[in-house]
Amino acid sequence: MIQDLPPGVVLALAVAFGAAVGSFLNVCIYRLPLSKSVVSPPSACPTCKRTLVWYENIPIVSYLVLRGRCRTCQTAIGPQYPIVEVLTAIMFGAAWWFYGPSVLLVSRLIFGCALIVLFAIDLEHHLLPNAITLPGIVAGFIFSFFTEPGWLSSLVGILVGGGLLYAIAEAYYRVRHEEGLGMGDVKMLAMVGAFIGWQLTFLTLMMASVAGSVIGIGLIVTKRGGMKYALPFGTFLALGAAAAATVGPAILHWYLERL
Repeated sequence: MIQDLPPGVVLALAVAFGAAVGSFLNVCIYRLPLSKSVVSPPSACPTCKRTLVWYENIPIVSYLVLRGRCRTCQTAIGPQYPIVEVLTAIMFGAAWWFYGPSVLLVSRLIFGCALIVLFAIDLEHHLLPNAITLPGIVAGFIFSFFTEPGWLSSLVGILVGGGLLYAIAEAYYRVRHEEGLGMGDVKMLAMVGAFIGWQLTFLTLMMASVAGSVIGIGLIVTKRGGMKYALPFGTFLALGAAAAATVGPAILHWYLERL
């Protein structure tokens, strides 16, 4: 049994498993925007189309051994792949350390994996796939019956998260006669609400808005973008949600104590 293993060994196994999951997340990040299956065909070089053998798919290690290039055509492999694998490995190790074997551990890991995929896809494609957000809403709500935030907070989080952004998007469209937020953002914040509840959803939106405003102002000041430059808001929502899920309760406690 896993409980009989030394804690360090269990933590190392969690990290290794996280790296393997990160490899699968890379497949999702690459294929979902192209409307391709994440199950088949097997991984292949996008340039020469050669199917990768097993030892070219070892998370992190294969990238280092191959020096970031395809073994056949020598096409450069983007640094996104090891970054996602390392980030996911760290997330799995940290989650095991903080939550231990529990329903909350599984919930937070599924939520974290969804955020990583949405962050990367929205950053590159300005797209938040329904294949992640809609099942995420359902999964978060189901988990809420067995662990925090509880089903009522989750349900309110779904309604508030999705409804609030939808209202903002609709108001912006009526005033400016152009889209400011996409429905992908609406569904993503509803998913966030399902996993972490309505209070932390408000905190997520606040932190994402502040971060987006700072970056937007920076782009305008440096003349790298204008007032109509489209920022990938889902990327900021992912960062805000990750912060809210981890340090959010402490922030809310600190704030409420000072009211």
